[in-house]
Amino acid sequence: MPDFFALYGLPQSFLPDAPALRGQYYALSRQHHPDRFAGADEAAYGEALRMSALNNEAYRTLTDPDRTMGYILKLHGVVEEEEAYKLPPGFLMEMMELNEAVDEGGDTALTNWQLAMGNWQEEAEPLMKRFDEGDRSAALFAALKDYYYRKKYLLRIKARL
Repeated sequence: MPDFFALYGLPQSFLPDAPALRGQYYALSRQHHPDRFAGADEAAYGEALRMSALNNEAYRTLTDPDRTMGYILKLHGVVEEEEAYKLPPGFLMEMMELNEAVDEGGDTALTNWQLAMGNWQEEAEPLMKRFDEGDRSAALFAALKDYYYRKKYLLRIKARL
């Protein structure tokens, strides 16, 4: 898995420095734009295409907080593709109630979803801050993984609202 943070010369963070990220993205876009290599040999043109695609994927990932969280956890081997993660029963009961409210319709579902998302943010932010400050403990990664899957669940519910 490529290290997008290394590509941009930025420290790993759940909230990367937006101006620095944008500046590096544009610099790499200019440097590796395929049009600059139109007359080059096939290998150079292919490398420009590869770097351009990598740059675009890195920027798309690091400018989206949800993608950034998943990316960091995958980068550290904490989350795997198509993983069947088991969320805590208490959380699942809350989500069952929220799903029922969505099925019934009305403003209650949106309000309850906003409350759940606010709770998620309040509980997850200190964990992300610890990571950004250098904590790479197994306990922190386990907690971040749990919050990653909780948010994925909440976002699926939001799509139904």
